[in-house]
Amino acid sequence: MRSVLLTGIKKFEIKNIPLPEIKEENEVLIRIKTVGICGSDIHYYTAGRIGSQVVDYPFTIGHEAAGIVEKVGKSVTKVKEGQRVAIDPAVSCGVCDQCKAGRENTCRKLLFLGCPKQLSGCLCEYIVMKENSCFPISDSMTYEQATLSEPLAIGVYAVERGMLKDKMNAAILGAGPIGMSVLLVLRTMNIGNVYVTDKLNYRLGFSKKLNPAWVGNPDQMDVVQEISDHDPLLMDVVFECSGDPNAIKQGIELLKPGGNLVIVGIPEVDEISFPIHELRRKEITIINVRRQAHCTQKAIDLLQSGKINMDFMATHSFTMNEIEKAFELVSGYKDNVMKAFIIIE
Repeated sequence: MRSVLLTGIKKFEIKNIPLPEIKEENEVLIRIKTVGICGSDIHYYTAGRIGSQVVDYPFTIGHEAAGIVEKVGKSVTKVKEGQRVAIDPAVSCGVCDQCKAGRENTCRKLLFLGCPKQLSGCLCEYIVMKENSCFPISDSMTYEQATLSEPLAIGVYAVERGMLKDKMNAAILGAGPIGMSVLLVLRTMNIGNVYVTDKLNYRLGFSKKLNPAWVGNPDQMDVVQEISDHDPLLMDVVFECSGDPNAIKQGIELLKPGGNLVIVGIPEVDEISFPIHELRRKEITIINVRRQAHCTQKAIDLLQSGKINMDFMATHSFTMNEIEKAFELVSGYKDNVMKAFIIIE
């Protein structure tokens, strides 16, 4: 089968490699149809690492995907051959203390698609996954929509972790695919004002489709002052979705006493300092998000029911042979890209 291999910083090669085989009774062979390009993929493409996760070349990246079940192991009951599925890229052990506590996302032995030294990614024609990572989708759902259920699941989980109540005000710092997923989920709830910031004005344009109370660019204005002018009592919850250390500081400034700072974005740096006295005086709660737990089906249900429509976020599609063009576009934020897909034919 064909697989896209990352062979160095900003270097790809398409190679023919052996077709993966089902080795365990609970495994499923999937023919990949679409792969979404995520920010973490861009980190590996441009820097070769995310924190301690360093690429050992050559390596296949990619973790947002949907496809068709080609073959199932003997004990598989969740899906059947020919079924269309969305894929949860995480594989947990199911037996450690974290899994038993319902925290599969912090499993002691967690394996993740496209993560160095864990699992080879899905930028290829076929992969083998555990059946628990396969989620059937309706015939009416496109593969692109199914692929978008992965970032949406993170948005669902982040909002759950934020613990918003009716009429609470929130800010989203970073309006990329994850920030937009958070905003889409918030729009299904009975909350107060939502404020959105991003350094890319075209992304703010995307967020305006969902009618936030205010949007602003932190490179062009004092967003903390602007939001404070609109809501002097400040925010109940701030979702930091950019990974920018400056945005984390802004989030703390934007929170009212007793507020929740939900850190969703992945910083490129290894350490971040916090204004500890402001945190202490306000009694701010910092909540970290490690992907998602038990939210993939929730995301699929939101999409299939029509409560959430993410079609406007699917801005670009490429073939496998156009992989470098696709990654250059996404890494350079070109052509108003929000979410780009690789179509596997």
